[in-house]
Parts: sequence; structure tokens; C-alpha cells
Amino acid sequence: MSYSVGQVAGFAGVTVRTLHHYDDIGLLVPGGRSHAGHRRYDDADLDRLQQILFYRELGFPLEDVAALLDDPAADPRAHLRRQHELLTARIARLEKMAAAVEHAMEAREMGINLTPEERFEVFGDKDPEQYAEEAEQRWGGTEAYAESQRRAARYTKDDWTRMRDEVADWGARYEGLMTAGEPPTGEAAMDMAEEHRQHVGRWFYDCPYETHRGLGELYVSDERFKAFYDAMHPGLAVHLEEAIRANAARRTA
Repeated sequence: MSYSVGQVAGFAGVTVRTLHHYDDIGLLVPGGRSHAGHRRYDDADLDRLQQILFYRELGFPLEDVAALLDDPAADPRAHLRRQHELLTARIARLEKMAAAVEHAMEAREMGINLTPEERFEVFGDKDPEQYAEEAEQRWGGTEAYAESQRRAARYTKDDWTRMRDEVADWGARYEGLMTAGEPPTGEAAMDMAEEHRQHVGRWFYDCPYETHRGLGELYVSDERFKAFYDAMHPGLAVHLEEAIRANAARRTA
């Protein structure tokens, strides 16, 4: 039995455009064509697509996925074992973050004041104020850090919850952008980078494009920052840094 590109897109939860792209680059070439020349996918194609999407979900670039799947020495069972191990590790991390969010929700409902450490557990044990402090140390001024401290001192639990929700929503949308194969220099990624810059400016301190470029460099050079963004989606820190640079270039040209 064979399936049309539209049917496969529906099965897999991807776009027709994504399947066309996979065909164009030789990553997933359908096993047949209809009399009219339309793509037709068989069960083997669906198996390969499943493997592709597993690796993409885990943050592997397309070229690495192709190399893994086309390795003649690779055992299909080895792919599944490897993916199971990686997914299990991700599940454990997400469960830890979910527990932190649940704790924050319970505290809010009971009117409990969270400690500074507890307040930032919802960000995966990363304190956003630390970013402002290290930015200040990196660029040699104190105003950015002082401004972030002044703003943070005024925030209520509702403010921190709203900030957390904004971060989670942005991260989910950026993950979707990467899963769809959008390049960091594309309009969609640059728009997300601009949204990130505005978020920093809205919550912490004024963030002109030069400062934002510096933050992007920090996200990939410092393992703590890199881990924070890669926890949203593997490889997101590097992707975002490129998008930040591209966005700054188009805005300041």
C-alpha cells in the first residue's frame, strides 16, 4: 500500500513542504510515483520518516541524520536503542522541570512566598538575573545590571509566573521552528530573535542590538547558558545565536 504526500504529512504531523524538502535533499525519497508523477510513500518510507523525526526531535542536523541512516554498517535496532536512551534522558529532565512548575503553582495557590532559589526553579535552576549580571561583567558597565536589579525588586509572584509563561511559549515556538527545518538566517528565526531581544528589554534592561549580539555569543560560549537554551531543544543555543546575529545585521544595516 502506498500513500500520498498529503496523507503522510497528516500521519507524521509535518508539512508537505517539509516532505518535499526531504525529497529534494535526498533524505527521504519516496519509493514510487503515481501515473501523474505525484509522490507515493510505502511502508519502508514511513519507517525511515519515523527515524528522521526521532533524530530531528533530539536536535540532530539534517546532514547528521542522513549520515546515520545511510550508514551501511548501522543496525536498525541500534538506532532505536540510541534514540530510547536519548529520549529517556530528556523525559527525566522534563519531569524535573514539571515538578518545579508544580511546586510553584502549589505555593501560589497557598499564598506561600517562595525563596529566591525556589522562584527560579521554574526556569530550570537558571536565574535570569544572573544573565544581566554576567552581561554587565562582560561589557564593563554597571547600568544594565543595576537596572535589572531595580526591575526585579518590583516584580510580584504573578510577574514571575507571567515571565515564565512567556519564556515557555517562546521556547515551544522556537522548538517548532527548528523542527520544521527553518534556517537561523530565515525571516521566521530572525523574528523570534527580535522577540527574544524585546523580552530582555521588557523584563530586565535595555537591550540594543550590539548588546543582544553579545548575549548571543555568551549563550554558546558559556556552558551554563548553552545548557539553558539547549534544554528547550538540543542545538537551540547555536541556532539562536546565528539568528540574533542575522537579525541585528538586518536591523542595523
